Amino acid sequence: MRFATYNVEWFNSLFDDNGLLIADGSWSSRWDVTKAQQTDALGAVFTALNADAVMIIEAPDTSRKRDGVRALVAFAKYFGLRTRAAIIGFPNETQQEIALLYDPDVIQVAHDPQGDKSAPRFDGKFRMDVDVDAAPDVIRWSKPPLELAVTTPRGVLRLIGVHAKSKAPHGARNPVAATRISIENRRKQLAQCIWLRRRVETHLAAGDDLIVLGDFNDGPGLDEYEKLFGRSGVEIVLGEGSGAQLFDPHARMALGRRVGAMPVTARFKRPGQPYLQALLDYIMVSPGLRDRGPTWQIWHPFDHPDCYANADLREALLLASDHFPVVLDIDL
Repeated sequence: MRFATYNVEWFNSLFDDNGLLIADGSWSSRWDVTKAQQTDALGAVFTALNADAVMIIEAPDTSRKRDGVRALVAFAKYFGLRTRAAIIGFPNETQQEIALLYDPDVIQVAHDPQGDKSAPRFDGKFRMDVDVDAAPDVIRWSKPPLELAVTTPRGVLRLIGVHAKSKAPHGARNPVAATRISIENRRKQLAQCIWLRRRVETHLAAGDDLIVLGDFNDGPGLDEYEKLFGRSGVEIVLGEGSGAQLFDPHARMALGRRVGAMPVTARFKRPGQPYLQALLDYIMVSPGLRDRGPTWQIWHPFDHPDCYANADLREALLLASDHFPVVLDIDL
């Protein structure tokens, strides 16, 4: 089976309030890309992926006037995708949902949020002192992770789709404010990852097969603030020490290499400067799934030989989003 995670930049902007695609010449929310160009590119990428399930980060909005599931189903129908069913969990207020688009002929999926005293449900509150003032801070997810029970031909699998807090200093008016906001955001991001890790440990202790996938806005060696806090959020979720750990080969590569070439899943434009590239998107698997010999790929248009050799797919990947799909093939 093939699972993928894909952050689609401002997917929501490509749909009207009825959930229908706006595939015209008006500008999308991507820089210098029309809605027709982005929709066609996304259709090409999803068709080429041919996945059984895709965890979509920044999926279309679900709110009083909009329905993200309806939009994704319309998208799948428009392009004739076999991943023609969709599910979301707790809607958020950012117009960027977390959703799974999947093939209902292959798997059955149910939203199945969990919670206990150690780690409340992801639509709740988590208390942790993140600013070392001896007073617990209230941590919330602006985009609550999507917890799913997935029935495959070989049994039940747990999926958790994640879009962790960005550490970017949005709203900063000067360098001092940028530093302050960046540190505050990193503290909150790390707290979210500790909350998520506690949920992971519950599943590992129960012997569940588990995949955690999505955009963590973080990674080993990604920025200078990691030195201040000693570790990245990704390392926390993977697990540390002698306990049971999740595995992602790209994270492991980044952890073991502080210089030289690194895997890349995102590519951001900066006016007048070279592109900024980063490893932000992961698919982490539990030990039992790792034992089944899965393979991982990042569909980077310049780093993946097959994507680069296919000029149409290469161009589609560049037009569709500022992130690239991460793909897991596993025997299920």
